[in-house]
Amino acid sequence: MEFQVTFDANDPAKLADFWQAALDYKRDDPPNGFDTWDAFLKEAGVPEEQWNDADAIVPLDGSGPRIYFQKVPEGKVVKNRVHLDLRAAHGLKDIERMIALEKRAVFLEGIGASRVRRIDADGLNVGFIVMADPEGNEFCLD
Repeated sequence: MEFQVTFDANDPAKLADFWQAALDYKRDDPPNGFDTWDAFLKEAGVPEEQWNDADAIVPLDGSGPRIYFQKVPEGKVVKNRVHLDLRAAHGLKDIERMIALEKRAVFLEGIGASRVRRIDADGLNVGFIVMADPEGNEFCLD
């Protein structure tokens, strides 16, 4: 069964830009017969001020979920109940793991993420970094 992950957003295109770079995804292709989404939306009669009401990204190789961004009027006010874990150091341990996570954290900060906290290995956890995307949605570097 396929599924997609949906994010509520104030600015779907901006959030799609961030997650596209963070996950190495691409924008979802426009419908057949259209070179761009703008051309499709214009042909469909969607007012231009609504063109950023939604956006979507998909994996480059087709494996993994589509991620959909939908415009909502309210901002984020509480902690996510569900979040993504970006497996930036899968299989690595100890100092190598944290070096890889820190390297990815710096990249993500450079494209608009913010660091929430770092959890070092402590016997229960192998170490991870909690971050937030440009609209404050938490995710982990794991």
